Amino acid sequence: MYLWVTTLLLSGLSPLPSFAQPASLQSFPLSSVRLLNGPFQKAQQTDLNYILSLDPERLLAPFRREAGVASRALPYGNWENTGLDGHIGGHYLSALAYMHAATGNPALLQRLNTMVDELERCQQQNGDGYLGGVPGGKAMWQEIARGNVRAESFSLNGKWVPWYNLHKLFAGLRDAYLFTGNEKARQALIRLSDWCANLTAGLSDAQMQDMLRSEHGGMNEVLADVAHITGDPKYLNLARRFSHQNILKPLLAGRDELNGLHANTQIPKVIGYQRIAEVAGDKAWSDAAAFFWKTVVDRRTVSIGGNSVREHFHPASDFSSMLESKEGPETCNTYNMLRLSQQLYLSSASEGYIGFYERGLYNHILSSQHPDGGFVYFTPMRPRHYRVYSQPEQGFWCCVGSGLENHGKYGELIYAHRGDDLFVNLFLASQLNWQEMGLRMTQQTRFPYEEKTQLQLQLVKPRKFVLHIRKPQWAKEAGFEVQVNGKTFPAKPTDGSAFVAIERKWKTGDVVSVTLPMQTRAEYLPDGSPWVSFVHGPIVLAAATDTTDLTGLRADGSRMGHIANGPSYPIETAPVLVTTDRDLTKHLKPVPGKALTFGLSNLIQPGSFQQLKLVPFFGIHDARYMVYWPVSTPEQLEARQRELKEKEKEKAALEARTVDQVAPGEQQPELDHAYASEGSESGVHRDRHWRHAKGWFSYELKDPRQEARQLQITYFGLDKGRHFDIYVNDVLLTTVHSDGSQGDQFFDVSYPLPEKVRKSAGKALLKVKFQAHPDSVAGGIYGVRLLK
Repeated sequence: MYLWVTTLLLSGLSPLPSFAQPASLQSFPLSSVRLLNGPFQKAQQTDLNYILSLDPERLLAPFRREAGVASRALPYGNWENTGLDGHIGGHYLSALAYMHAATGNPALLQRLNTMVDELERCQQQNGDGYLGGVPGGKAMWQEIARGNVRAESFSLNGKWVPWYNLHKLFAGLRDAYLFTGNEKARQALIRLSDWCANLTAGLSDAQMQDMLRSEHGGMNEVLADVAHITGDPKYLNLARRFSHQNILKPLLAGRDELNGLHANTQIPKVIGYQRIAEVAGDKAWSDAAAFFWKTVVDRRTVSIGGNSVREHFHPASDFSSMLESKEGPETCNTYNMLRLSQQLYLSSASEGYIGFYERGLYNHILSSQHPDGGFVYFTPMRPRHYRVYSQPEQGFWCCVGSGLENHGKYGELIYAHRGDDLFVNLFLASQLNWQEMGLRMTQQTRFPYEEKTQLQLQLVKPRKFVLHIRKPQWAKEAGFEVQVNGKTFPAKPTDGSAFVAIERKWKTGDVVSVTLPMQTRAEYLPDGSPWVSFVHGPIVLAAATDTTDLTGLRADGSRMGHIANGPSYPIETAPVLVTTDRDLTKHLKPVPGKALTFGLSNLIQPGSFQQLKLVPFFGIHDARYMVYWPVSTPEQLEARQRELKEKEKEKAALEARTVDQVAPGEQQPELDHAYASEGSESGVHRDRHWRHAKGWFSYELKDPRQEARQLQITYFGLDKGRHFDIYVNDVLLTTVHSDGSQGDQFFDVSYPLPEKVRKSAGKALLKVKFQAHPDSVAGGIYGVRLLK
């Protein structure tokens, strides 16, 4: 069963029937698990301090403004006052709820209760159940209710993803109720859900699906949760209406159509499909969620557990963009993939799900917070690049919101149970207090710095049950051992399970010791290209190469501050592993006296890098690093370096000429360039994003030094019969008549910028507008670039 079921049963509610396979597990409430000394407890405390450093009054300001209630403080900046106002407030409620449940800190509960009280006041002031910080949201929602739906991928009726924004508040109220028992939060959530139902009641199914083209977070999931909380099926019906069929249908049919899609738009939808399956008993939707998980994890995920490039799913057959981009796996994606993995694991007890959960937890989530505080947006896989970290008063990105939550819920899946059977899933220093069983179990371990863990049991009275100890896929067969009170127990999982089952009458003082010998694997990229990452047990090993040019290491409040925009060092100058051996792990040598530290000196070239040491990636901060290493034979090395150098040279030359650029159809680049439109659509063709319009669309490109001399546009050669004008600062630059003559390829056209156009630009901006002729289409446009 899902986590919420425990809370519902304890509260005496009657949940709707849930879909559950015979192997289904149930997680423990966060309040039943306490972390003990170790890297996760330290990360938890760091996050707690970050949470308390934020000012609730500033987070409440957008909600008060929209409700007409006087604010007591100015809102925060960055994403919190540029259109996504209030989204961090929702995340903050969830973070407070998780962290209070996990630690019992009373200051967190006091803040949560105050936040809920003030949000309730705003909701009452609104008078119709609405509650939100969307700027000008009331008028916009009235348009939607009247059937006036103008949806694009990242906007709805001119607002920045308002359903996505509102979902964070739905989820925050839900978590405030489920994890702290705040009844006001429950009532506010139900009123907000009723407002949502009333708002969309007059929309046809086609209008709903049109609206869902705009990113909407996990609205279907949280509405299914409301159905479960209330026992009222009307919310389940609403959850189904909020399920995007364009994504669901291919998954139901077992088709992978994810290339080019915005990754974190899709993952919450799939969490919702699985949640609806659990609440409604719909196995087909659960199978669709499992297919999505497998497609993402097996085909699009790197060793740390992350996925996506520039927030989008790259082609499964080509990871080159992953290695080249500064904008590698996004933390929010892994946050949501772990949530989906938790759902699927609890319904199946499958090692694959918990194994991935463990991998993502240690290597992406744990690494995404600086030891001194601050959250990471992108984790580049580009050789010798680096990450940047948020600051509490300046950065309010989506990954700050999910980051606030991440480190407060480490205890959610260390243990689980099926009836009276107890499962040990993860090897984290922690204590479980299972009140219903009269059991307290303490897990003492320094894992992964030592290859063992010990479980000490304390019971109110002796009790017979089965204790299941996970035998991970990464454990060596030889040496894996389970002992009960010093006596070896047969360590063979049965019935295809990933667990060693120990059935006995347990009593206080019983001790279970587990030896966890970790094997090392060399994992190549899923596309088979010659790039390798080393994984010891579940721990990804990486090397810190240097600390040079860490531009913007602590992000400011600028629009692109979350990107590591320091110099990209040429890929051809990165260290290479030169060998003819397929088995690279035999060259990985432990460094004496240093836990989880390895050398590779006999493989690394050039010699200046031979002293690099591989250590857990989660411990590398404030440095450039190598996670993936290029592999070459001695014979191939020179040709490889020459090819990479030529490729990098071409890119560098283009970048040197580029004043500014936009990637049409991608959220952040368009938002950063004041995208505006009428009658525009976007999509993906051959793994490249495009935009076109029956009306027009425009961008504002920056030219602060007035260096731009050409406008370069990327087209697709087979487009034909499209007639449109290109304006720059309202001056006609050219008219385009596409005739399909360029064939089956992408191509660039550079248009000189006349002096009168450049003079009209003033000091900073060139507004580029694509205007369709009557009964025609402007585009498709695949790239827009200003050149010196």
